[in-house]
Amino acid sequence: MSLLLMSSPASAQEGEAIFKANCTACHKIDKKLVGPALQGARARWAERTGSDDAIIAWVKNSQGYMKSANDAYANKLFDDYNKSVMTPIAISSEEVVAVLDYIDNWQPEVPVAQAGGEAGVAGAEESAGDPTLWLILVAVVLFVVFRVLWGVNKNLESLNRQNEGDAPAPTTDMFGEFIGFFTRNRAVTVVVFLVIGAYISVLGWDYINGIGVYQGYQPKQPIWFSHKIHAGQNGINCVYCHNSAEKGKAAGIPSLNICMNCHMGVQEGKVSGTKEIAKIYDAIGWDADKNRYIDGYDQKPIEWVRIHNLQDFVYFNHSQHVVVGKQECQTCHGPIEEMDEVYQYSELTMGWCITCHRETSVTMDGNGYYESIHEDLVEKYKGEGLETFTVEHIGGLECVKCHY
Repeated sequence: MSLLLMSSPASAQEGEAIFKANCTACHKIDKKLVGPALQGARARWAERTGSDDAIIAWVKNSQGYMKSANDAYANKLFDDYNKSVMTPIAISSEEVVAVLDYIDNWQPEVPVAQAGGEAGVAGAEESAGDPTLWLILVAVVLFVVFRVLWGVNKNLESLNRQNEGDAPAPTTDMFGEFIGFFTRNRAVTVVVFLVIGAYISVLGWDYINGIGVYQGYQPKQPIWFSHKIHAGQNGINCVYCHNSAEKGKAAGIPSLNICMNCHMGVQEGKVSGTKEIAKIYDAIGWDADKNRYIDGYDQKPIEWVRIHNLQDFVYFNHSQHVVVGKQECQTCHGPIEEMDEVYQYSELTMGWCITCHRETSVTMDGNGYYESIHEDLVEKYKGEGLETFTVEHIGGLECVKCHY
């Protein structure tokens, strides 16, 4: 039978697809997960039985195999993993062999570099694009050019006087001539001072407006957590972790128990490996080798650094915007599903909020909260022919709605 199966048309490539569809929830090839590592399993079973028959029967229905065969190895394996029952899998014997072929030929992937390098490049590009730095650089270059040309001019003037037998020109320094030029040309002096004053005023205005504005703020967190992987690649809904966003004022920080819903089984990250997930285990007291919590463990809080923070005199309610207003998280937080490390995407200033309230249409169709309000607004603005309304029309610019 084994020889027949080995000649099956199912390939190792097909085995990879079957493995990912049926086995990855509980097994890794090179390390323990919920169940044992699968690398070398085929050889261990064949060493005792001389064929693939036993492991095929075990994979397809482990409980049925233990009842029909008095196999001490299978019974020990069952006991070693807390008597966790492996779900019977509806695949053929040929497909099991294809999976075993894939495991035998498997090679570990080359680790992907963490996204910090990209963030560093982006930061360098941002600094290079700073207009103030460019202005300073241009000023330095112009000064050097002016100094060289001034020196050349002085040397040529001295040489010309010498050739014509004239007395040497009186000695003057560059700064003295520079100041003298502006003294003689009052109009140029006024224009230069106006330009410098305007530029300083713009810098001062930008500085004042930037007080308390932390757009782009990206602190280093105690655990490297990628929203790009979780919310983007894995498609986890934001409210699975931030469940209070639909129920109250704050979105909330997910508890470690929510993390462990997945990371009891997922012990290695796609980018960070085991390093960051191990920090979760250390905080909550999880023994990854034994797949259980440590009795009497003194759990440690994760000291996350808050990124989005409004002033104390500003009222903002997540549920009001997410549930009633039907806004996506990206409205305020930007493309969060593309961020390896979260940063403050929006200004979160009063002007930014007011602009949003003036431009954002209220979703009233099928929204029971606004049914009566919509009828009143249609009547109120019938002279203007309005059928759709922005947040401004329902009092979104009233001071007391956000300040109290």
